[in-house]
Amino acid sequence: MTSATTDPVEEFRRLSDDDPELRAHGAYYSCTFLLDMEDHRFLVRMHRGRVEELVTDPEPLTAYDFAIRASADTWRGFSRRTPPPMCHGIWAATFRRGMRLEGDLLVLMQNLRCVTRQLELLRVTGPLVPAHRDTASSDS
Repeated sequence: MTSATTDPVEEFRRLSDDDPELRAHGAYYSCTFLLDMEDHRFLVRMHRGRVEELVTDPEPLTAYDFAIRASADTWRGFSRRTPPPMCHGIWAATFRRGMRLEGDLLVLMQNLRCVTRQLELLRVTGPLVPAHRDTASSDS
């Protein structure tokens, strides 16, 4: 059996860029945010409703407007097609699952519908897991 696996990070980018709702509402959706999933972090730079840049495990001092941080377990629940209780949205997860919203929350609120839609797309891709890194070049 052949496994046609798609990199979830690239799938998230493709789904975001092709999503009709994001295209309809995204004309002014330009911001940079961090999804901190405990084991990995993802910097998403949006420009006019499209993913301009998506960086896995950015440098610690990389600038962003706001961050959404949660444990890996919370993100796994959040990313399930049918999420468990209190993982169905960022407000529920911040209330009971330890998700934290940090940074310029005005920017988050100005783009809330688009950010929410992108997070809903995680239910299609599953939790973002970076493509495996080339370990052969790690002995440099």
